[in-house]
This record gives sequence, C-alpha cells and structure tokens, in this order.
Amino acid sequence: MKKNKKIILLLLIPLLLTGCTKTLKDEDNKVVVNEVTGQNLTENILCRPTDEETIRLYEENNVDIDSLPYCTCESDKVTIEVEVEQEDGSTVTETKEVDCESFKITSGGYEGLWTTIFVKPLAYVILFFGRITNSYGVGLIITTLLIRLIAYPVTRKTAMQSEYMKKANPEIARIEKKYANKDQNDKEVMMQKSQEMMMVYKKYNVNPISGCLLSFLQLPLFIAFLEAINRVPAIFEEKFLFFHLGTTPSVGVQTGNYWYILVVVLVAVTTYFSFKATTSDQVSTSDEMKRQQKMMTNMFTIIIIITSIFMSTALDIYWMTTNLFTIFQNLIVKRRLK
Repeated sequence: MKKNKKIILLLLIPLLLTGCTKTLKDEDNKVVVNEVTGQNLTENILCRPTDEETIRLYEENNVDIDSLPYCTCESDKVTIEVEVEQEDGSTVTETKEVDCESFKITSGGYEGLWTTIFVKPLAYVILFFGRITNSYGVGLIITTLLIRLIAYPVTRKTAMQSEYMKKANPEIARIEKKYANKDQNDKEVMMQKSQEMMMVYKKYNVNPISGCLLSFLQLPLFIAFLEAINRVPAIFEEKFLFFHLGTTPSVGVQTGNYWYILVVVLVAVTTYFSFKATTSDQVSTSDEMKRQQKMMTNMFTIIIIITSIFMSTALDIYWMTTNLFTIFQNLIVKRRLK
C-alpha cells in the first residue's frame, strides 16, 4: 500500500510543481472565445495561429504571437508583414520573406517539469504525424495509439487481472458466504476474513488495486493531451472528416451541424464498453457487489458523456481512440489466456 501511494504521489508531483494552460482573458477579465468554434482561447499557446479571426483576437488582447514559432513550416521561407517607418515619420506596411522557424520540443525554453516532459513532446509528436499524414486529426489518433502501445506492458497486466479474478471469484464467493452471517463489527472475524481473501488473491496472482493504478496512470496523459490540443492552434484550427477539431459538440449542434451528435454517441458507446471490459468480474460475485459495480460503471459513463459535450472534438477523438484500444486489448488478452 505504501509503495502504491508513492507511485500516485510521483504522478501528481509534475502537476503540483508547474502551472497549466492559461485561459486568455480580456480587459474586463472575461474569457475570450472564438465565436466560430466556441472554444476558449489559450493565452500561453506554444506556436502561432494561422486563422485570421484567431490572430485578431490574440492581437486585440496583447498576446505577442510574432515571437512564437510556426506550428509547422510548409517551406523554408514565409512571408510576413512589417511596419516600416518613413522619413516623414509615417509608417507603411511592407511584406518580406524570413526563415520559417517551426515548433520544436525546446521552443520557448524551460517552462517547468510538466510542460517540458509531457506537454511539449506530446504536442511535437502530434504535429509531426499530422504533417506527414496531412491531417492533424490523423496525427492525434496515431499519437494516441503510439502512447497506448508504449504503455501496453502496464495496461496488459491490468487486463490480465480481470481474467485472473474470474478464476478467483468462486473461492471469493465462498468466503463471502462463509462470513455473511457473522458479526461484521468483530475485528478478529474481519481480520480472519481479510487474511483468507488475501490468500486467494495471492494464489491467483491478483492485485485488487491494479485498476485504480491504471486510472492514475491515464490521468496525466489525459491532461497532457488536453493541454497539447489547447496550446497548439494548428490542431484546434483544423477540420477532420465532418468536424472542426476545436469545436465542442454543444456549439456544433447549436450552429446546425448535427453530425456532432455522432461524436457524443461514439464517446458514450466506447466509454461504456471500455469500462465494462476493465471492470467485469474484478470484484466478488455477490449480488451487492455486482450492483455497486454496475452503478459505478453507469455513473462514470454518464459523467464522461456530459463532459464530452463541452470538450473540443479533438479531445473527444482522443478519448474514443483510447477506449477502442482498451476494448481490443482486453479481447486479445482474454483469447490468449484461454
């Protein structure tokens, strides 16, 4: 237990030591929103936007986007507009070509452990795959799958726990039945029950809290994806299939694009089956525990569905991709253990 607490603490340290995404606010301290997408703009973006409306909003709110690198460079040179002062004191706008500086992991210097270790590398990888596939939506999906493949040795063990638990459940059920009519407040009785349960867990190589650890492992990745998407304009400015990656389903539906309902439906379906795959038979077969398990699965599914309505489509795509990976991973593990 102490070891697991240390792992959780280590995962939370980067969040505690460094700041996160800063929402852009105007002079009246109101959040600046891109009316087209409904997305709250981020002040500390990692690279400069290309959308004219987005550029205007940043310039109006005194964000120096000219000092930022480009998200990606299509050529070695880019054309920019500069103001040149004339002899009479007036200024004119001229265009000139300058070297294109694309975003790198080291761009902007050191910004703390969280941004340096997680956010910038993740943003760079998404941009890299987006550039070579000519789609940042595809780049986001490839990056998600790549990270899940890297984490596969850990997540595979968690999936295996579910299968081991199925074998242990009959013995756990007998222990539950054995102590069902005994005094639940008797410490000695409960201690004996706990010892018997631990013997069963040890026999079948089961770690009861492995599912919790997996959730904590996924949390930093989820937050890092959220930040990378919000801090890289190239991602939230692009369209993927019928969807604008920066648009939330709520705004999409309000503007008459009912395809965004499909995003929410897919998030709901993949989340439900993902939770079902990872929690199935991981607890005792008693009716009470089954009811609690079903209630928790339904509750978390509903929370994520509601959240997905107000998340950017890019983040919804990440969530759907990781859910599908989890479902297929559990199917593969189940077949191999049979």
